[in-house]
Amino acid sequence: MTISRFIALLALGVTFACARPDVPEDDGVELAGGVVTMWTDSTELFMEYPALLVGNPGTFAVHLTDMTDFTPLLSGVVTLGFQPRDGGEAFTVTQEVPRRPGIYGPAPAFPRAGVWDLTITVESPQAHDVISVPGLRVYPSAAEAPLVGDEVDDGIPFLKEQQWKTPGMRTAFAALGSVRQSFEATGTIVPTVGRYAEVSAPLSGFIGIDDARNSPAPGQRVARGQVVAMLTPTLGESGSAFAEARRALREAEDDFGRAQRLLEVEAVPARRLHEAEIRLDAAREALRGLTGGRPLSEDGVLAIRSPISGVVVSRTLAAGVHVAVGERLFTVVDPSVVWLRVNVPVAVVSLVSDTSGASFQLDGFPRRYQVTRTVSVGSVVDSLSRTVPVLYEVTNPDRTIKIGAMAQVAVRTGRADEGVVIPSTAILDEDGRPIAYVQISGERFEKRELESGAVDGQRTLVLSGIALGDRVVTGAAYQIRLASLSTSVPAEGHAH
Repeated sequence: MTISRFIALLALGVTFACARPDVPEDDGVELAGGVVTMWTDSTELFMEYPALLVGNPGTFAVHLTDMTDFTPLLSGVVTLGFQPRDGGEAFTVTQEVPRRPGIYGPAPAFPRAGVWDLTITVESPQAHDVISVPGLRVYPSAAEAPLVGDEVDDGIPFLKEQQWKTPGMRTAFAALGSVRQSFEATGTIVPTVGRYAEVSAPLSGFIGIDDARNSPAPGQRVARGQVVAMLTPTLGESGSAFAEARRALREAEDDFGRAQRLLEVEAVPARRLHEAEIRLDAAREALRGLTGGRPLSEDGVLAIRSPISGVVVSRTLAAGVHVAVGERLFTVVDPSVVWLRVNVPVAVVSLVSDTSGASFQLDGFPRRYQVTRTVSVGSVVDSLSRTVPVLYEVTNPDRTIKIGAMAQVAVRTGRADEGVVIPSTAILDEDGRPIAYVQISGERFEKRELESGAVDGQRTLVLSGIALGDRVVTGAAYQIRLASLSTSVPAEGHAH
């Protein structure tokens, strides 16, 4: 495995200054072992082992984590291959199943002292991996092995068993990258043109009980042209105009038919039929204007149809009531595509263009959405708020974005900064200061105060506090913070 494949944090935990060659093996002193933490593309290795002595089997605690979902390896064969660095015969130790979920416990016995290189081969349904751990030192006897020093462990303890049980636990390397500058603004979700309709009564009338019962309820989908209500026109305000228009249409139809019959027997000139046709067209237009262009049934009932396909979001129609002309009956929205209206301060509106993207979060929801495209950048400054409206289109296939919701928006500009980049989810706010937690070993974490730069919604440029290759906690960082406040280290179920 090449160095580029993984970044290793190797803490052997050996303090050679404390070596005591004259200490007998049965003196009860604690010998220094080692700790190794490594990451590959598919596996995290956290391994603890005792002082390695010739002929004395020492149990290794090999913790293996599936990096696709940060869960422990539940099954599979793990082989430890040991090769002496100065040549000689190698040997292997194989364990068929984990001792506990995610933890293997082989106990190799080394035939001679020296430096040994270890190759760990993982064959599991969850991962197939080869991990190289160089430079394990084996001592001839306990008298020549180093002792545990008085150093205090640095960092915040958070055991692998705790990590595996923490929902959403994730980590990632800080990497070099380019982040487009952005600024924060507020926005509102609004319906797009052609995907929002208010269905109103085109004239005053009566809604029957059966008609209301068959009308769609809020939350139901309707198709364009689908009948959503039946209205029986009534006299009253604007009702007399409707009755007069219907009477005028019947008279025009009768007059046109009479003119046709008379023309057939040459009793009237053709001009008479043409004049009757004009009056008929005018009567039809007059009635159509009162009914909103909707035809009446033979019994004089008007079918009201949805002008768009979508979801009924509100209904004011009730059974057995009289509705006035222009009264709203339904509101229909097609939420598959919505607009995000952002109020951009005039001081930074020059940084926004038709190619500017944005991401946003809805109030009360952690999910971050990406806009699809920029619809328009306003040309008029609001005199009160000193902002310019910018419209973004957002696809909404799962209907989680609701019309009218408020949003916090990160508007990207055309400028980009380069440097060390981490996921924005790794950053917490602590008393107004940005912080992140870095995994300094398999079970140790460290809080870092940050100076952050450009943010594009998903990634943040870090100016200080995080170095290239640091492993930052991107999910469940708050649980690490809680662990930092604890005065004890849970040891239940922990294997060493």
